[in-house]
Amino acid sequence: MTQITKDAVLAALSNVMDPDLHKDLVSLNMIRDMVIEGDTVSFSIFLTTPACPLKGKIEADARQAVEKVDGVKTINIKMDADVPNDGRLRGLVDAPIRNAIAVGSGKGGVGKSTVAVNLAVALARSGARVGLMDADIYGPNIPTMMGIDKLPPSTKEKLIPAEAHGVKVMSMGFLVKPGQPLIWRGAMLHSAIRQFLTDVEWGELDYLIVDLPPGTGDAPLTLAQSFPLSGAILVTLPQAVSLEDASRGLGMFRTLEVPLLGVIENMVGDVFGQGGGESLAKAAEIPFLGSIPMNGFVRLAGDQGQPAVIAQPDSDAAKAMQEIAETVAQAISVAALEENSDKVNLKINITD
Repeated sequence: MTQITKDAVLAALSNVMDPDLHKDLVSLNMIRDMVIEGDTVSFSIFLTTPACPLKGKIEADARQAVEKVDGVKTINIKMDADVPNDGRLRGLVDAPIRNAIAVGSGKGGVGKSTVAVNLAVALARSGARVGLMDADIYGPNIPTMMGIDKLPPSTKEKLIPAEAHGVKVMSMGFLVKPGQPLIWRGAMLHSAIRQFLTDVEWGELDYLIVDLPPGTGDAPLTLAQSFPLSGAILVTLPQAVSLEDASRGLGMFRTLEVPLLGVIENMVGDVFGQGGGESLAKAAEIPFLGSIPMNGFVRLAGDQGQPAVIAQPDSDAAKAMQEIAETVAQAISVAALEENSDKVNLKINITD
């Protein structure tokens, strides 16, 4: 009987490439917890995101590679994930947030909050640890869309975020009476956003999705200055007027040096047309993350506190948002690993 060694199995797996990162699973430290018992090989594959759309292909390729090792008859593979930190120091010692993603728009009425909610829930459904921060101080709609109306009891030190659909949620909507206007600007706005970051017991998160208020005013400026973001997503409608506003939002993020993950075109269909968001992304030379078809059920589901990716997962709109969530997770993983790789190379060069 041929003796199977870990070196032989790892050598086989070193030929299996991650399609997004263009490196092999072994050099990426994705192969862990290997156990060999007789002719049985067991190991875990730790992907860079649980939302990886190519999970099945990676598992199949790994299994096929190990089957070629002499003596192997049974292969047990556990698929897991270890989301990389983007390497940006956020100064939140009590809240290790690995990646923070802002969802913004140049104007209101484009479905930005709906996109943020469904993005967060889709990532959580994949197995990621997700938080959702409603930074739309003037119009906090996230509690309604998530089906929650209050926070749990707080500790002496921290506010405890609400939780729904596997997502931790914080919003000004929990802290003011319904209908109470918030006439804030400047220092008060800055303080509120800072408190949402530092005075909330977020715990460890793979992704913090931040729903920004529309426009290019104080709130996005405060957030970008207070909290280094992994990237920003721009939501727009296909029509020309919305695209003009989206262009201003795009310019704001570039001025603030926030990496642009891409553009989402929402409410595509007969009413608003289609293709404008893709054209904007192409002109700006940033990724086009996808289109979401117009569907009245998406609004109805949000009003009822049941995001579309849960309430009607087989609808075209929900499938589009699920695919966009996977695309965003891929982009974040690639950017995080490149960021950390650059820092390692810089350290080596300095040492040399």
